Amino acid sequence: MNEHPHIRVELLSNPAYLSGARELIASVCKRLGFDDLTCSKVALAVDEALCNVIRHGYKYAENRPIWISLWPLLDEHARPEGILLTIEDEADQVDPSCMKGRSLEDIKPGGLGVHIIRDVMDQVCYEKRESRGMRLVMSKRVPRTAAPARLGRNTESEGSVQSIDG
Repeated sequence: MNEHPHIRVELLSNPAYLSGARELIASVCKRLGFDDLTCSKVALAVDEALCNVIRHGYKYAENRPIWISLWPLLDEHARPEGILLTIEDEADQVDPSCMKGRSLEDIKPGGLGVHIIRDVMDQVCYEKRESRGMRLVMSKRVPRTAAPARLGRNTESEGSVQSIDG
């Protein structure tokens, strides 16, 4: 993560903005070659992380900053093969080893955000920021069976349609 993020968004800790964040993440994932279901799952993981910042970090204060940054993960030919995301805040720092979801056997509403994030994403790391706040770093790779995506132009209407009937 040495280079600047390809996209960096600052939003206030207001739940009204969560749908916009989900739409952004799902759209970028689609451009990077993820299927629709995986795009939705990654957007859900980001939504859960943002909800955790709002609920636990900022105690529902609606005017605190949250930053979402993302980078495409590229292969040796500069083709997208995944996404790297960070979510940062200025909430009180906590020991990253304490960032655990509740037991799945404990059946009750809520409390599954960390479990969902860890289940959806390939890599998840909670860390303290240098000055204040927390940082969540997570990544997801496009399954190798998916068609490779190309960054740049929109290619949805390019090419010809071929029949599978022969």
